[in-house]
Amino acid sequence: MTTPDFDEIIDRRGTHSAKWDNLETYYGLSPDEGIPMWVADMDFRPPACVTQALRDFVDQGVFGYFGDDTAYKNAIVWWMQNRHGWEVDPVAIFSTHGLVNGTGLCLQAFTEPGDGIVMFTPIYHAFARVINAADRKVVECPMVLDEGHYTLDFDAYDAQMTGNEKMLLLCSPHNPGGRVWTQAELEGMAAFAQRHDLIVVSDEIHHDLVMPGQKHIPMAVACPEIADRLVMMTATTKTFNLAGGHVGNVIIHDAALRRRFEKVMGALGISPNSFALHMATAAYSPEGAEWVDALCDYLDGNRKVFDAGIEAIPGLKSMRLEGTYLAWVDFSGTGMDPAEVKRRILEEAKIAVNYGAVFGLGGDDFQRFNLATPRARVEEAVARMQAAFADLQ
Repeated sequence: MTTPDFDEIIDRRGTHSAKWDNLETYYGLSPDEGIPMWVADMDFRPPACVTQALRDFVDQGVFGYFGDDTAYKNAIVWWMQNRHGWEVDPVAIFSTHGLVNGTGLCLQAFTEPGDGIVMFTPIYHAFARVINAADRKVVECPMVLDEGHYTLDFDAYDAQMTGNEKMLLLCSPHNPGGRVWTQAELEGMAAFAQRHDLIVVSDEIHHDLVMPGQKHIPMAVACPEIADRLVMMTATTKTFNLAGGHVGNVIIHDAALRRRFEKVMGALGISPNSFALHMATAAYSPEGAEWVDALCDYLDGNRKVFDAGIEAIPGLKSMRLEGTYLAWVDFSGTGMDPAEVKRRILEEAKIAVNYGAVFGLGGDDFQRFNLATPRARVEEAVARMQAAFADLQ
């Protein structure tokens, strides 16, 4: 494999990039001067094997319906076994249009309007949007901020439950806090779900993106005893920067749950995108694995640069990133209200970030920064932040 050049500056302006071309619409920032650190995609090219698979598909020149997904499913099975020690049965795999779509399908398959959907907050903001749109109820169980590190208080969560809750929606690794959950924490979640008879939907889209020294454990591996209530969600899209392909894997080993999910898929007429399946099959390969290893090392370097620069500003604290490429920065030590923090980041630093309040309870004092961009841009963002908060130094 040719060593990937993650330092390459790729001009994404005018390419229908949500991250870059919506910058002015949503933030009032020109993409010529603003730094987009909001949408969770990467400013990197995918591994060459993915691009070659697309070239081969285009060169053959006919773009009909995709048939025979054996190679695609075998690639998923190979990846999960080799990268995560998880044995997946090909019959358990469903292809959805990404994992937000997968989440919506799970809500339709396993819950009813009015049911409570439990989440450990702050958490990925799209979850609440989908839950509310489906007329289910968001049940927020706030995590405990313990010396800059999120932990879980199951005694408090037990006391919150009313019996109306039907699903536990997990983010593993956690977005936006970057936690890579331990075996003991996963066991605690599984036991909580069993106590309250909750279906567990574990969104593990960031499972390949962990910092050196960290180890992601799939919920299916950590707690096989909850297989009868477990839905796993994974994807190539975050790992390899293929989000525009809109493909995700919903993996359900329990036959009864699988039948319920399959019925909803059939009712909505969902079938996969050919381009996305070619990309995913190519990505889940030895070449793709080498690329991911190089990527995680690079992201760890970005994390170090960002954390050092941010924490040189008195009152700012960047949560120690264990997984994902999303930095979660606590501004509570500045004494400023969130509106002033947002003003400085947007108007003075000219950086677009995700504002913490949208992630639910516990997010108000935080902002989320996407670090999956060339290091020179991370360094520029840090310099702008230091200038915007210069009066604190």
